[in-house]
Amino acid sequence: MLTTERKALLLDSLGKEGRIIAKDFSEKLGLSEDTIRRDLRELAGEGLLQRVHGGALPVSKALGDLPTRRNVSADDKAEIAKVAAGMVKEGQIIFLDGGTTTIRIARALPKALKATVVTHSPDVATALLDHPGVDVELIGGRIYKHSNVSVGSVAIEAIGHIRTDLYFMGVTGIHLEHGLTTGDREEAAVKRAICRQAAETIVLGSREKLGAVSPYSVVSLDDIDGLLVSRKCPEDLLGPLRQAPVQIVGISS
Repeated sequence: MLTTERKALLLDSLGKEGRIIAKDFSEKLGLSEDTIRRDLRELAGEGLLQRVHGGALPVSKALGDLPTRRNVSADDKAEIAKVAAGMVKEGQIIFLDGGTTTIRIARALPKALKATVVTHSPDVATALLDHPGVDVELIGGRIYKHSNVSVGSVAIEAIGHIRTDLYFMGVTGIHLEHGLTTGDREEAAVKRAICRQAAETIVLGSREKLGAVSPYSVVSLDDIDGLLVSRKCPEDLLGPLRQAPVQIVGISS
């Protein structure tokens, strides 16, 4: 079997099954496990899957640049943003992560709301300029241009001095076994720091993130308080996550 044929089979199986176990696949094709692992390495290098111990998982579609991500699962994000904005109470201090969904949350907050929003995203801060009752605390640091957020030791040190009531976390991967992941090591460290300082953490789960894995771990599903998803999210994506010890918000009971 040609390499291109094997890779096509691997990607087809990944799309249907949601994961690849290298040992099982090698036995199925009568090939060495090393051959399959080599194919997985090459496919991962092309950004077509995410390698994990023993095999591979779907790569997150949420790893594109900001303009591209704005058009991914737009309906999901609009619904999630509306629900999230309704969870914010008068007088609270909340942290809005960077990302396309959190910008929508900022814009969806009631104009009459009196609250404090902490963020390391200049885009989120700008979206709140027409909310007269919302005080904005912008965290500084080195700008990670891919997501347009502050990262690094300066950002983490500043976050350590603020305790928030609620943190809306954005990630690029949400997986039952591998938890919450993102595409940059420093961005993951900042998210962990924010999570530690928040009384409650809600993760924003548009469908392209569910069941996917990115290279860098943020926290486990045990460390968050809720997963906010669209009511129209397919059950095949939600099913595995129902086993997690976390409340899934936004779906019919």
